Amino acid sequence: MTLDLSGADVVAAASRAPWEDPNRYWGGLDAATRDRPAPVVALSTPALRRNAGDLLRRAGGIPIRVASKSVRSRTVLEAVLALPGFNGVLAYTVAEALWLADTIDDVVVAYPSADRAALRQLGESAELAERVTVMVDSEEHLDVIDAALAPGSRVPIRVCLDFDVSWRSRALGHIGVRRSPVHSPEALRDLASRVTARPGFRLVGVMAYEAQIAGVGDRAANPAEAALLRTMQRVSGAELADRRGAAIAAVRDVGDLEFVNGGGTGSIERTAAEAAITEVAAGSGLYGPHLFDGYRAFTVAPALGFALDVVRKPTPDRATLLGGGWIASGPAAPDRLPMPVWPAGLSYEPREGAGEVQTPLRGATARALHVGDRVWLRHTKAGEPLEHTAEVVPVGPDGSAGDPILSYRGEGKCFL
Repeated sequence: MTLDLSGADVVAAASRAPWEDPNRYWGGLDAATRDRPAPVVALSTPALRRNAGDLLRRAGGIPIRVASKSVRSRTVLEAVLALPGFNGVLAYTVAEALWLADTIDDVVVAYPSADRAALRQLGESAELAERVTVMVDSEEHLDVIDAALAPGSRVPIRVCLDFDVSWRSRALGHIGVRRSPVHSPEALRDLASRVTARPGFRLVGVMAYEAQIAGVGDRAANPAEAALLRTMQRVSGAELADRRGAAIAAVRDVGDLEFVNGGGTGSIERTAAEAAITEVAAGSGLYGPHLFDGYRAFTVAPALGFALDVVRKPTPDRATLLGGGWIASGPAAPDRLPMPVWPAGLSYEPREGAGEVQTPLRGATARALHVGDRVWLRHTKAGEPLEHTAEVVPVGPDGSAGDPILSYRGEGKCFL
């Protein structure tokens, strides 16, 4: 099963992109997938290819490592990696990385692991150990690996250090995600020295993900909030560039590095401009979920969407969908709900929201909906919809549906 994203751009520079006309775009996806039972997840290959090209443009020649949690389809991962400029995968579990390493030769696990069975499997295979790199931010992670398989009984394990690049503001406190405890260049160098001093490990990389910039849009509806966000990101970015540069220089005093990874879809330009960076990470920008509508520096095409059946009409101006509770991870808030996009003009019932078995939507548009019609929605996050489906229907430039491609779930995998 393959997906081909090669070839010339499908949207001429002077033409209007299909996704800029909601009726044309979502109506086309609806027509192409009408013979599929709902819920149906569709992937526009022109939009996916456009998004991939835009990520490469923004990276300015710096290689992009694809974040697999934002894709969750081996077929899509391999299609994107076939495009020049994309190199390697940033996985989210060791078990997933081992599975992907059957066909992908460079997989970095983005998060530390205590999965002893998977770590043991990694240490028992010279081929897997050459293809997979694990993440650590303390000696405890090294101890877990040693407990799974002693250094003398395994091949050397490739190690990447996770450097904390949150911003510690005197006025605002901790800004960013709670990841690694290693925040200073001195602490990172110390950890690098500890890794290189222990048998059974090879230090090969550093990862430093600036979530407060890469994962937070700067185009808030409230002008004051938007201004605060932009100021925070500007000041945080300047502090980060200096500290990350110093940290990488300190580690290179200890030993050579194969890669220094940073950033995400929301920060590619900023991150790629730093001299210490050798690659950036991105994944969400491929599918274009609605969380990434809130950035000024770039736009995403909504490449992935899902449709649900209308199964009830409780009132003339309401239509109830079967299912719909595909709530995104993160802080519980309205922006974690799927966004109804077609037909336009639908909104949630405040007391029901997106439900596990039914989702009532209301609005004048609902008057024209009948039982058996479909409503299209965009998820907040990129890869999470694929945990709800076994297959994704690709829709090509001519508007026709191709053979379904499998999600991780469709291949019988559920990693987290």
